[in-house]
Amino acid sequence: MEKAIFAGGCFWCMVKPFDQFDGIEHIVSGYSGGHVENPTYEQVKSGTTGHMEVVEITFQPAVFSYEQLLDIFWQQIDPTDDEGQFQDRGPSYRAAIFVHNERQRAIAEHSKQQLEASGRFNKPVITEIRDAVPFYPAEDYHQDFHKKNPEYYKNDRAASGRDEFLSTKWDKVNV
Repeated sequence: MEKAIFAGGCFWCMVKPFDQFDGIEHIVSGYSGGHVENPTYEQVKSGTTGHMEVVEITFQPAVFSYEQLLDIFWQQIDPTDDEGQFQDRGPSYRAAIFVHNERQRAIAEHSKQQLEASGRFNKPVITEIRDAVPFYPAEDYHQDFHKKNPEYYKNDRAASGRDEFLSTKWDKVNV
């Protein structure tokens, strides 16, 4: 088993796209990248802790590769926006890849370079690739939000503009 950590704006919208493939064992919504131990949602949302909303994915690389995870990740975000993602603005909603080792770093850097070279976006791809730092699970009510609150999730995602934007950049998007 390996772990991957991705920040892509609202963590609610980052679970479901990954939560449909063999080899992905567990997805936890949480916080990473900040300077406060065990932050709460309210603290992170305030923008004072330095944390981002993230998902931590436990996966079997022999069944579902890190490269495949990155392909899905890029199809969930606007990698040219450093002010947040879609309707969610502020530092806790920026996109980033947190790598656990040099192999993940090399794969993530290569993937980012390929995306930049594709010409898919008319602005530079600025999503950060950072070293993994402590991950803190979010409160229980944030876990599997798309399953616990399907109508609210559907409406919030639709209102965010995420899917509308992504459909202009990708032929098929996992949502």
